[in-house]
Amino acid sequence: MALRPHVFLTSEQIQKRVQEMGRQISEDYPEGPIYLIAILKGAFIFMSDLSRAITTPVRIEFMGISSYGQNKSTSGQVKVTKDLDVSVEGRHVIVVEDILDSGVTLSYLINLLQQRKPKSLKIATLLDKPDRRMRPVTVAYTGFKIPDEFVVGYGLDYAEDYRNLSDICVLSDD
Repeated sequence: MALRPHVFLTSEQIQKRVQEMGRQISEDYPEGPIYLIAILKGAFIFMSDLSRAITTPVRIEFMGISSYGQNKSTSGQVKVTKDLDVSVEGRHVIVVEDILDSGVTLSYLINLLQQRKPKSLKIATLLDKPDRRMRPVTVAYTGFKIPDEFVVGYGLDYAEDYRNLSDICVLSDD
């Protein structure tokens, strides 16, 4: 039985919300630079659009963090697969995440980044699944709160597939 994606959030809905988030971040940080740190691989499309929606100067960085592997749920074991190329000490940092689910990965990452002494450290997530939270995480900028559905598209994947969809879709067996 093949999994089929069904549209959950359209590309138009996503783009409208990303523009709103960009305006809010620009208002909160009128002077830059802001260091946007995308969590690979899922957040790369969201960060690309979000960075263009922010009028304050931004600098782009990437980190690789893994807790899922090839599964639909977190393994609970977090590892850094790609670290930052620059120091964020004394800088305004916004971690850009595609989806906040259990909170295991982001709580680990926030603790790691706080040790690097940024001036400020906030989270921007496109999707938030509060029903799945296992660890408390404070998010400054949220795109959409969603129910406990497995979603793909707009950078999110299932076993590396579906990232290229412009909509966010729920996978189902029908």
